[in-house]
Order: sequence, then structure tokens, then C-alpha cells
Amino acid sequence: MSILRPKFITSTFSSKKKKRKKGGDNSSFHIEGLQNKKVPVEQEDVSDSDNGRKPNDKDQPKEKKDSGLKEKKYEVLGDDPGARFDWWPDLSDLDRLNIQNAPLEDRARLLSAKVSMSIEHTMQSISERKNFPLLDDFLLAENPTRNFPLRLIHAFSSLPVEVEQSPIHEEKVKVLCVDDDESILRGYQLNLRKYFDLHVAKGGESGIEIFKKVGGFSVVLSDMRMPGMSGSEMLSEINKLDPDIASVLITGHSDFDTAKEAINSGKVFKILTKPCSSEELIQTLKEGSEIHQKKLVDKVSHTKDDGKIHLLTVWPPTPRMSRWVYAVSGRKPIWYLGLPEMVIGAITENFGIGSDSLDDSDLDDENEEDTQDDLEDQNAAIIRFVNEVVQKAIVDRATDIHFEPHKDTLQIRYRIDGQLVPVRVPDNLRSFQDAIISRIKIMAGINISEKRRPQGGRITFSHGQSDLDIRVSTLPTLYGESISLRLLNEKSQPLSMTELGLLPRDESNIVSVLEKPHGIVLVTGPTGSGKSTSLTAFIRKIHKPERRIMTVEDPVEYEVAGINQTQVNSEIGFNFASALREILRQDPDVIMVGEIRDRETADIAIRASLTGHLVLSTLHTNDAPGAITRLVDMEIEPFLIASSVEMVIAQRLVRRLCQECCLPTKMTEKDLLASLSLLEIDPAEKTFLDKVKDAKGCPKCQNLGYRGRVGIFELMRMSDSIHSLVIKSASAPDIREVALKEGMSTLQGSGWQQIKRGLTTFDEVIRYADGVVEEEV
Repeated sequence: MSILRPKFITSTFSSKKKKRKKGGDNSSFHIEGLQNKKVPVEQEDVSDSDNGRKPNDKDQPKEKKDSGLKEKKYEVLGDDPGARFDWWPDLSDLDRLNIQNAPLEDRARLLSAKVSMSIEHTMQSISERKNFPLLDDFLLAENPTRNFPLRLIHAFSSLPVEVEQSPIHEEKVKVLCVDDDESILRGYQLNLRKYFDLHVAKGGESGIEIFKKVGGFSVVLSDMRMPGMSGSEMLSEINKLDPDIASVLITGHSDFDTAKEAINSGKVFKILTKPCSSEELIQTLKEGSEIHQKKLVDKVSHTKDDGKIHLLTVWPPTPRMSRWVYAVSGRKPIWYLGLPEMVIGAITENFGIGSDSLDDSDLDDENEEDTQDDLEDQNAAIIRFVNEVVQKAIVDRATDIHFEPHKDTLQIRYRIDGQLVPVRVPDNLRSFQDAIISRIKIMAGINISEKRRPQGGRITFSHGQSDLDIRVSTLPTLYGESISLRLLNEKSQPLSMTELGLLPRDESNIVSVLEKPHGIVLVTGPTGSGKSTSLTAFIRKIHKPERRIMTVEDPVEYEVAGINQTQVNSEIGFNFASALREILRQDPDVIMVGEIRDRETADIAIRASLTGHLVLSTLHTNDAPGAITRLVDMEIEPFLIASSVEMVIAQRLVRRLCQECCLPTKMTEKDLLASLSLLEIDPAEKTFLDKVKDAKGCPKCQNLGYRGRVGIFELMRMSDSIHSLVIKSASAPDIREVALKEGMSTLQGSGWQQIKRGLTTFDEVIRYADGVVEEEV
């Protein structure tokens, strides 16, 4: 089955704008059997290879009466949405094809043609990181399945394709012929062009120039005696450019001894003496091509397993490609056709992100004088590389990107689901360190000449239909500046309370407090534990037309419709305290403060709650009882804390099991009891062993076993007994002891519930929840 010309696809012609010649069956058109023919520009109909119909005088276009034009162009390139396409386009039409304007029933055929027209064009697009026509024509992110051609391509992605079904003609061996006699060059063209992809050059200097410019030659045929640079001298220079090239010298008897020296040096594989027959010349060039491939085979190390090699490609394979792969690898190629992003992803995974961008740059060559064009190419390569790093981070759902210089390498790591994941990079990346760091600093508006002190900036990065806000921080280190990028998508969708991972009982408990007209609700946890995400979910839950909700954040992470949101600006002295002071003059009902960092902010927040406002904010503490002692440390009076705080919620984010690959646990009952003991869970819970799952790893989760995160929570509601302890300035462990007796849900208990739901693992819960109590003590 071939993706390029599926046998089952037909197109029915019923265009009202194009009248077809009477006679012959024109009701349907089969892709199978189409000939690659150029479309005439002066005649309206084209010859049909299937029924032998030829154009006649009736087919010629008539002059337009209302126009000065005497010719009518044949509409075949999609300019007219009503026009039909009854042809198979060639390479010259590639850039002009407008598939989107084509009738739906014709798009599959045109799309197949566009994908299959040129191997060279596709490879050039990959190397230059151009946009692929396939993706440009069908950007339907909302509902890609509604477009038939895109569904067609996706349906055949990564399926084996047969070489024999490819419509692309077999490539010829590329040969360069060099001679100073034009008549001999014309003879080469006359006799050899049928068998080889022939290029000719008059003289040695011209031959080297063409060899560099065209590239890809398998054999070079050269005369021995030429004015200026001789044939053997030219072949020596070419051998430096490509040691694997097969070189053939053609010479007279008097030059044979000189030519023999060249062949003894190993730079020439065969000598022909004048005159020689066409058959001998053709046979020699074919042998030279085989010698060239043989040298490539000797250079490639490979292991034989099943005698096959599996290859992913965006273009249909040709028989010559298969033979070349077999010669190089020694294994039979099995071809798979995939979308461009699949191939690029495989290249990135195996060779490092940006390997194609930086591979041809010479930024580390200090001895070479750079021309202006070289510098422009180098700058373009660095720009392309940095963009690729950011784009891949977005695709991989990373929240942070770290560029970390070391002695011998520049390490790049993404923070995905709270874990740092190393990024595969090119081996020579250290050579580009200064250029990469300078590029990021330029994007962030940071002084590139200042390398001694930390700096900060921001980047607005366009991705798809939205802009991404990136916060940049630089820090001088032993081997250069370390740069951290925090990715903030203001257009990202906030989560609901259920999506946070709250159990129904805990969600109901929180909502009952949020419905109160006044008081303080605090969310605690370390940096990156999802506190701001939870606060956003809370205000979405209680948002009503009769409630005025205002927020002050640093920065605004989620845009919420109907909510008045502002963010602090330290450069003008607009901090949390000053913002909160101004918000109180705006007649709010609910106030969300991104973080209580100091006494001033805490004091204003508490007084706001005591004057009839509901205040939501965050603190950096390990557990819920620790929030009380943290406020006391800020010199807030204990009686004010007891009177204003209604609930404290401590939370962590644990990685969510990938539901595509997770497996039932292999834990024994003994192992389960040990894990339950670590989390201070009742041993009777061992009966839920069958609910526990383990991580495995698959392509969807990047072989990590986890994809996404889910929250675990500790809820402490201020009861009368806890009020009394707070007023007495009791310690956090004392407050915790009383809260547990009153049924406070803990991080460990919440984690166990998520384990039983099959959402996470013991390893994750123990990593984030075990030891919280000991740390607080």
C-alpha cells in the first residue's frame, strides 16, 4: 500500500466552469496510472494519458470580449476555488500549489503529489528548517480529523512502504568529466548522459569549482594533460575534499608513466588510454561508482541482527536509495513513511536538539577569517538553535529551561513535571556557549557586555497563536554565565478544583470556607508546588456576578474572565503591600494576594479580612500548622491570627502515572506494609494492594512513566481548640497534634488516596510527603 498514490482514491469531475470535450468517459479520474506531464499554458485541455484524447481546435480558448488579453491561462494551481485538478503536478509547480483552495475531493491527490515531488526539495527543507508545505496547508489544531487529506496522511504515518510503488524515477550516478577540449566534452555528453547524471568542466580549476558547488559526485573522469592544472593535480585536490571519490584518468601513451605514479599513490583507481570505446568508458564509470560505495561500506561499522535496517523518512524511497543503504549498512532497508515532525523528533532524540542547525557552523575556528556571509550564517544558526530549544521545551511541557556551563560542555536541562530532565545536545555545543548566551541576553534586553553580576529580563516568545512570557535570569559561574528561563503562558487554561486532585470531601470542606464573606485562607508549600494554581481554581469556583474579585500577582500566571487582575512592578515600587493598599480602595469582596512575603503585607491582609473581605494568599512553609508560626515570626499578634485565619492548606505536586503504560505493582504485602509505615498509614489498608500501580515508560510519556502532575493536600481548619493554642503562641507540633485528633487530612494520607486511585506511586508520595513532620519538629 502506498501513501503516494492510493488505489482507492478517485475524483469525480462535475465542474460548471470547465466544459469538457464530448466523447470519452470523463466521469471519473483515477490517480493510478497518471503521467507526470507539464500543463500547457495556452490550451484549456490537456492530453489524457488514459484514453489517448488529444486537443483540437475546439479545445483552444476563445478571446475574451471584455478584456484586452488574447490568452487565457490554464487554471491549475488553485487560484480559482471552483477549478478542478485533473493532472499530476511536477516540481516546477511545487511552490505555487495552493492546496487549500482546491475542492475537497482533489486535495488528497494534490497533497500526495506535493509530498512526493522532490527528494532534494524535502531534504533541503529539513536542513534549512523551513516550514513544510504539508503542515502549512493544514493547520487545524482545533479539529484535525475533519480534514480528509490530513487524515489520509496521518492514517498512513509510520507504515511500511514498498519501494516499487514509488513514482519517483531512479537517480543516476553523478559523474564529473573534465577536459580542455570542448569537442571531447560534447562527446561525453552525447554518449554518457543516458547512463549518468553528467557534469562537465573545461580545465582543472573549473573542475574543482564545480565539484565543490554541485557536490554528491561518485566518479571524476579527467584528462591527464590540460593547460594550467593537470589532471593528476586536480584529482589530488579533489581527493582532499572527498577521500572516497573514485577518480579515473584518461591519457595518451606518452603520459602513461606519469599517470601510473598517480594510481600508485592511491588517488586514482583506473587509467584509460586514448582512444577508448564508449562501452569501455561506461563500464569503467560504473565500476568507479561501485568502488565509491564500497569505500563507504568500509567506513561504516554496524552489527548484523536480523539482516534488516528500519528507516523513517518523509519521502518515498527509490530503488537506488535502497541499494545505497544496503551498500553502506550491509542490511536490507525497511522503509517507513512518517510526517516531518516525526522525523525531526527522531533526529533530535538521537543526535541532540539543534544538531542540524549547528553542524555546519564554524564558530569555534578562531584561525579562519570570517566573511560577512559567514557571520550572517553563524548568527542564523544560533538564532535557529535557541528557538528550537524553547520550542521543544514548550512541546515537552517544560516549566523551566536551564543553560548550565561546565568545563567541557554546555548542559541544557528542562524541568518537566517538577523533575529536571537533561536535553540531548550536539557534542560541540561548548564551542557555541558565548554565542548562545549572548543571543538569549539580546532577546531578553539584557546587557551582553556585563558578565560579572546577575541580571534579569523577559522575553515575549511567539508560539502558534499565542505569545509566551519568559522570565530570564543570569548568574556568573566558574565556567561562564548560567541562564535560567521560566516559561509562563498567560493564555494557558486554569484548572478546576477537581482537576487539582482534591478528594470530594476536601473540596467540599474548602468550598464551605470560601463561601464565607470574610477571613483568610492560606495555601502553603515550597516553590513550584502549585500554590498559585490552587488559588486561581478557588477564585474561579466562587466567582459570581454579585462578587467583585481582585488579584495582585507576580506575575499573572492565568487569565480568568471577569476577574480584575494586576501584577507587581518592583521597578516603580509597586509591590504586594502597596498594591493591596490600593485594592482596598476599589471596593473588593474577595482579594487574592500572590504571596505574603513580609510583615507589612501580612498586616494589611489581616486587617482587610477583619473589615469584611475574604483574602486568599500563600506562604512558604512545609505543612499547614507551620503557617501559624510563620505569621508569628513576622511579628503578627497571635490574637489577630486566631481571629482572621479560617483555613490553612498545605500542598505538594506529585507526578501523575502515565495511564498508557502503568502496570499493576509487583510489591509484596511485606513491601506494602513497610511503605504504609513510612507514610504513617493504618496497616489495615494493605487490603488495597491490588489498587497500587507502578510506572513503566512509553513514547507518550518520553519513557519516564509519568505524564503530568496531581496534587496532594493537607487541610487544617481553625477550630476553637486550635484558636486557643494560637492565642497561647503554641508551637507547630502542638497545633498539629490537636489538628490530627480533630481529623485533619495530611499530605501522607492524601498521597495514599491518590495511590489507591491509580494516579501516582509510593515513590512519588514518599519523595514529597515523607519527613514533613520531622522537618517541622
